[in-house]
Amino acid sequence: MSAQRYTRRDVLTRLLAGGALLASPSLRAGTANVIEDIAGRRVTLGQPIKRLLLGDGPLAYVMALLKPEDPFGGIVGWGDNFRAADLDGYQAYLDRFPSIDRIPTFSSRTVDSIGTELAISLEPDVLIMNLSSKPAAESSGLMTRLTQAGVPVVFVDFRTHMFGNTARSILILGELLGRQAQAQSFLDFRQTQIDRVSTALQSLQHRPTVMIERAAGLYDDCCLSYGDGNFGELVAAAGGDNLGTRFLHGTFGTLHPEQVIESDPDIVLVTGANWALYSPTGDWVNLGPGADPEQGQARLRRLMKRPAYRSLSAVQKGRVHAIWHPFYDNPYYFIALQRIAKWLHPERFRTLDPDATFDELHQRFLPVSYQPGYWLSLSGVSP
Repeated sequence: MSAQRYTRRDVLTRLLAGGALLASPSLRAGTANVIEDIAGRRVTLGQPIKRLLLGDGPLAYVMALLKPEDPFGGIVGWGDNFRAADLDGYQAYLDRFPSIDRIPTFSSRTVDSIGTELAISLEPDVLIMNLSSKPAAESSGLMTRLTQAGVPVVFVDFRTHMFGNTARSILILGELLGRQAQAQSFLDFRQTQIDRVSTALQSLQHRPTVMIERAAGLYDDCCLSYGDGNFGELVAAAGGDNLGTRFLHGTFGTLHPEQVIESDPDIVLVTGANWALYSPTGDWVNLGPGADPEQGQARLRRLMKRPAYRSLSAVQKGRVHAIWHPFYDNPYYFIALQRIAKWLHPERFRTLDPDATFDELHQRFLPVSYQPGYWLSLSGVSP
C-alpha cells in the first residue's frame, strides 16, 4: 500500500465501501510540517497550506486579520454561522469580497454536520476547529473518520479561555498561513490595548456586580448567562463581579429570574447582533457595523420590562448596556474589554475611547472600514 497514491476522493470511496484505509503521508504532497495545536496535539501537515476548511464560520474574523488582502481566497468551506450569527458583519465583507457568497457552507448547529464525506469532497489541506468542539468531535467518531481519511484537524480557541489561548491560537494560524509577522504585529497591538485596562485597575477597591444575559431576546426564556469563562472572564478583567460566576459551573448556563431579582446587580449587560436569519421577529438587540442605535434602544427597553429586570435598581438608574455578541468568539475581544471597563469604571477610563481603538484595529489590520454600531446604552448616552 505504501507505494500507491490515493486522492481524497479515493479515500472517500473506500470509507463509504467499508474499506480500511489508514491516513498516509502519500495523501498530500510537499514537505511535511508538525505543528502543536491548542489542545496539545501534534499534527502533521503538508506544505504549503492552500485549502482551509473552517469548522466554525466566525473563524473568518481571524482570516480577515491575518490575510487582509485576500482573507477568504483559500477557504473551501465554512459553517453557516458567520452569516447567520452576524448578518451585518457578513454583509460588510460580502460588499468587499463578493465571492464569499459562493463558498460552500454547512450547518453550524452540530459538529457532525461537517461530515466525513463533505470534508473529503472539499479536499482541504487542514480542517480548523474550535477547542469547544473537540469533545463532540471525538464522541461522535468524526475525529476517527477524519484521521482515516487523511484530513488533519487543528484546534484553536478564542472562546473557552479567551485570555489564555488567543495568543497561541493566533500564532498557530499565523504559522499555518505563513503570516507569522502579521500575527505578531496584531498580538503586540492587542497586548497594548489590554494593558491600558489592566494597568488602570491595579488599585481597584470596588467591583460592581454585573448581570450578563447571553443573546437576550433571541430565545423566549430568561436568562442565559456566563460563568467564569468567556464574557464572564471579560467582566472580571474589566473590574466587575460577574453574577453568573456565583451560580453557574462552567462557561455557559442559565440563571433563574429570581436569582437575578434577589441579587439586584449594579449593571445589566446583554449581548446582541443581527439575528434576522435565526429569529426574524425576536426582540434581540441588533448590533454590528452600521446598526441603528434608536432601534436597538427600543428593543433593549422592551427586554428590561421582563420580570427578571423591571424591578432592578440598575434599570431604574439606566445602568443597562448592550454589546456585540460575536466578541465572545473572536480575537477582537479586547475591544469589548475596553468598552465594558469604561461602563463599569467611567472615572478611571475617562480618556479611553473603545471606538477609536476599534477604528485603529480596522485601519491597521482589516480589509473593511470601521462602522460604529457595536454597542449602546439604555440611556442613549455611554460614558
